[in-house]
Parts: sequence; C-alpha cells; structure tokens
Amino acid sequence: MLRLFPLLLIVLIIYNILALGGGAMGHADMGAWLSQNAITIHMFSGANWTFSIGDFIILITLVFLFVEVVKATRTTSREIINHALSMLTFVVALVEFITLKGFATSPFFFIMVMTLFDVIAGYTISIVAAEHDLGIAAVTPSS
Repeated sequence: MLRLFPLLLIVLIIYNILALGGGAMGHADMGAWLSQNAITIHMFSGANWTFSIGDFIILITLVFLFVEVVKATRTTSREIINHALSMLTFVVALVEFITLKGFATSPFFFIMVMTLFDVIAGYTISIVAAEHDLGIAAVTPSS
C-alpha cells in the first residue's frame, strides 16, 4: 500500500499545514520563517554553517525523491498508479505555487521542481525497465 502513495505528497501536506496555518502558528510571512536558522554548526575551518528550516524541508524532500526513484524501477501496475498520483501531486504543487500566498518561496519552488523530477524520472525509468523486462531490443538495419 505504501508503494502506491507518492512520498513527496507528505512534504507537500506538511508545507500546506505550515503555510495555511501560518497565521495560527504565529508566522504569517512564510519566506522569513523558512529562512530562520534552525541549527548553526561550527566547522573546523572556523566558518559557521547555518541550516534553516527551509533547508531541512528540502533535505527531507530529497530523501523522499531518492526513494521514489528507487520505487520507479518496478514495473507493476501499482507503479503506474503511483506515477499518476505523482503527476497529480505535481499539478497541485504547481497550482499552489502560482496562486496561493505563502507558497511563492524558494523552498516550495524546489519542492515543486522535485515533484516534476519524480514524474519525469518515474515514467522514464519505468519505460526503460519495462523494455528490459520484455526483452525489447533495438533493431539495427541490415546492409
């Protein structure tokens, strides 16, 4: 059942809760809230590496994107449903980015682009895997 569900939708839901519940949570300006430093790590070079809340959300999205790409290597009918749900996730993210206040931030833009990569990679990897499973080989013209 988990293979049917696009994991990037989890990040999209979390971002929706944060952005749409922003007034109730005390951060009406999503861009400023996402750029707040969550962690500062002192490096051996003497520099400070700051890790913001938006960076953490993007990191989670990258991990889920990796899992989605690995899931795309299967060629079952479940994966076709997963690809369709991933396409729906991308469309929802695109509409939110364009139309809703609080979604025009760099972290959300990267989340939206990763949902697009999930769709493209999912279909591409599935087609290539299916060709290998079916034994379809490139036909070379004989001279």
